[in-house]
Amino acid sequence: MRHLTLKFVFLIIAFAGFVALPALANEGHGVSEHKAAATVHATHATVGTHEETAVHGGITGHAAAATGHHSVTEGHGSHAAGGHAGNVRQIIAPTKDGSLPAWLLAIPFLPLASFVFTLLFGKRLGVRSHWVPIITVLIAFVCALKALATVLSGHYINQDLYTWISSGNTRVAVGFLLDQLTTVMLIVVTSISSLVHIYSVGYMKGEDGYYRFFAYLSLFTFSMLMLVLGNNFMQLFFGWEAVGLSSYLLIGFYYEKVSAADAGKKAFIVNRFGDFGFILGLFLVFVNFGSLHYHDVFANAGQIVGQTWHFFGMSFDMPTAICLLLLCGALGKSAQIPLHVWLPDSMEGPTPVSALIHAATMVTAGVFLVARCNPLFELSHFALNVVTLIGTVTCLFAATIALVQTDIKRVVAYSTVSQLAYMFIGCGVGAYSAGIFHLFTHAYFKALLFLGCGSIILGMHHEQDVKYMGGLKKYMPITYWTFLLASLSISGVPGFAGFFSKDEILTMAFNSPIGMGKPAWFIGTFVAFMTAFYSFRLFFLIFHGEFRGTEKQKAHLKESPPVVTIPLMLLAVGAVTAGWLGVPDLLGGQNHWASYLAPVLGHPHLTISRYAESMLMGGSILAGGCGILLAFFMYITKPELPGKVAAAFPRIYNLLLNKYFIDEIYIAGLVEPTLRFSRNVLLKIFDTIIIEGIVNGIPRSIGSLSSKMRGLQSGQVSSYLTWMAGSALFIFVWMFTR
Repeated sequence: MRHLTLKFVFLIIAFAGFVALPALANEGHGVSEHKAAATVHATHATVGTHEETAVHGGITGHAAAATGHHSVTEGHGSHAAGGHAGNVRQIIAPTKDGSLPAWLLAIPFLPLASFVFTLLFGKRLGVRSHWVPIITVLIAFVCALKALATVLSGHYINQDLYTWISSGNTRVAVGFLLDQLTTVMLIVVTSISSLVHIYSVGYMKGEDGYYRFFAYLSLFTFSMLMLVLGNNFMQLFFGWEAVGLSSYLLIGFYYEKVSAADAGKKAFIVNRFGDFGFILGLFLVFVNFGSLHYHDVFANAGQIVGQTWHFFGMSFDMPTAICLLLLCGALGKSAQIPLHVWLPDSMEGPTPVSALIHAATMVTAGVFLVARCNPLFELSHFALNVVTLIGTVTCLFAATIALVQTDIKRVVAYSTVSQLAYMFIGCGVGAYSAGIFHLFTHAYFKALLFLGCGSIILGMHHEQDVKYMGGLKKYMPITYWTFLLASLSISGVPGFAGFFSKDEILTMAFNSPIGMGKPAWFIGTFVAFMTAFYSFRLFFLIFHGEFRGTEKQKAHLKESPPVVTIPLMLLAVGAVTAGWLGVPDLLGGQNHWASYLAPVLGHPHLTISRYAESMLMGGSILAGGCGILLAFFMYITKPELPGKVAAAFPRIYNLLLNKYFIDEIYIAGLVEPTLRFSRNVLLKIFDTIIIEGIVNGIPRSIGSLSSKMRGLQSGQVSSYLTWMAGSALFIFVWMFTR
């Protein structure tokens, strides 16, 4: 594993130089921020029309036409799912003049520089090796705030940095797209990454490879930022694979621990299945549009309507084929059925990794992909129904498993799988902004839950089983209150962040005209009940009741140091207030969140009455409240009841405890047959008999022939004369008998 890691690292360093040098060269032009922004126009594509309006601080459509932008249409109204025909999509046209502002380039390239520096010199710095990664990611966060301010002022950027690949008419560039969706992801990635970096100073103290951990964090941050900032599918794919590499390195950070090394490999391999479909989807995109740039693809998305893809004698609707293949990658990265199995095992990595990668950022890349490609998904009702179906099934599936798990990190891991499924439901019913809204709020309350688990694990001297906890409230008050706020938020308690985003998804699911809309709402509401139950089950088992651990563990119990608790308190602010950006009209708000993202993602129009909307909201609140009350009754009032329920339904309990035996099914049905085929066919026949037979057989035959011919070289003159006479006689006979 160490050799594999070094190879990957050197590849990343090589790419760093490949990307950074042209960037530095472009910076020499010294173009001001206002000028760089002024070169970018936003093109609005209205469904069913051929009108184009370029918006940039008063620039009219005529000015846009003068720059050579063509008219754009986004599909046809009959193909727009969820009654979105009245929505307007903003497709930002690329510009070639000017250079990118320094603050935008700093966002991804500062973490990259930090990775290279820390990897090369971190070992010499020792316990001080965290300073460069922390400072650079904080600067990146400030630059992300600058990016948000730029977009809020009406300035957008879609510009190539330099040409990466050029072959004939094919051109792929390293470029950046700054719009509303990008800014949301930038804020999430840089803010969570900053807090995780700071938290890690306390959590990873004294660990071997301390500098290496911070180098990998910087590598991940760079990779994720390149993914969300890219203006083309190729750069997205580079970031996609780079975050997979980072996840592999961080999950397997304790590489001498067999379970951690296996978990890293499992995550890497499972995602390859999804990425295979993703690559096929990119091929189809390129074949149909002749480009991988977002603008070229999305602006002309309507041209593939009615086209079919012929594959091995079968015909598929082209938009559906492209969307489902892209969805394969999203399912792997966001751990949705059937590619969910890697995420729970990834808890073998350090807890800060779980908070950064497996709660707030990397696992949301699949949701980001679907939302970014909304002009394509809008062309296929079938694809949207599949997205909603997978989200609905995964949501219920993961929540039921979380009900009985005892490892605190695995409870939160299955909760993450379930909450990601809510985001897919939002995107599947056409409410992309609602899905991204839940992505945003979830990043803060779920990162808080994971980091809270880390604080508990520190206090419990690395014990993770809730069976040995209890009564920690008096020992860890800050962790207690922050964990409570996160639990209230994920449970959908009114006023907390999770309430607003989850309620928006459930309302839009009920409102959606697609076939899976109503089932998704019903199951989503039921899962809201289960979410509240398992969240407060975990909370009560950890912090209330009597301490169930050993006396040695009890002697070590204390609150975590400020470097750990301060990030918890800051995340708690987000867990409470992040949802206030999307207060619905029903509660007296204006849903600024949906308005902000509407130019990029659109937003379905509500067709239900305010009374129906209030009933839906009330049902969601009731479900969460009942879940909390049931958890209180079973784990505080009647703590003996869970054991009785498990004893009364042993088969169901064991089924959930063993995660429906999905891992065992995969091992028996996929892994073991593959290994048997590899050993008995590929190794014994193809490798040993055929390949080695050719590679070793030819030299062996030559050697055998040479050995026999060496016998002719006896060194006796009489023998040589006999051979010469015989040969001469043979030639004489042959010539006269022809």
